[in-house]
Amino acid sequence: MTHDSLTPARLLPWPGPEGKPCYLLTDGSGRLSRAADTAESIQLDMAGDLLAHLADMLDDEHVTAVQLRYLLARMNEALTDVCRIAESRGARLRVYTDVKAGTGLNGAPSPDDGPS
Repeated sequence: MTHDSLTPARLLPWPGPEGKPCYLLTDGSGRLSRAADTAESIQLDMAGDLLAHLADMLDDEHVTAVQLRYLLARMNEALTDVCRIAESRGARLRVYTDVKAGTGLNGAPSPDDGPS
């Protein structure tokens, strides 16, 4: 497998051992990339479901503090996932934008551009 040096490592939507970030070197078309895409989709759907559930609970005057604490704990997990997804997608978008503009990472000229 070859890896384009202009393609950054992809931050995966799940933590590695000890909760540390987990990265993948990929062109975006492999089995692990597809698994990461699926995981991101599920995580975003779950976050949306939690928001809908929160709206329902806020309309219920009989909701208990224990129920709200439980929901907030799940929303904390979901927001952590969503932030990780946003960070990963933002990094990939920046590289895509740089490549389209004819520059490499950090605005450096692309090695394919030749001398200017």
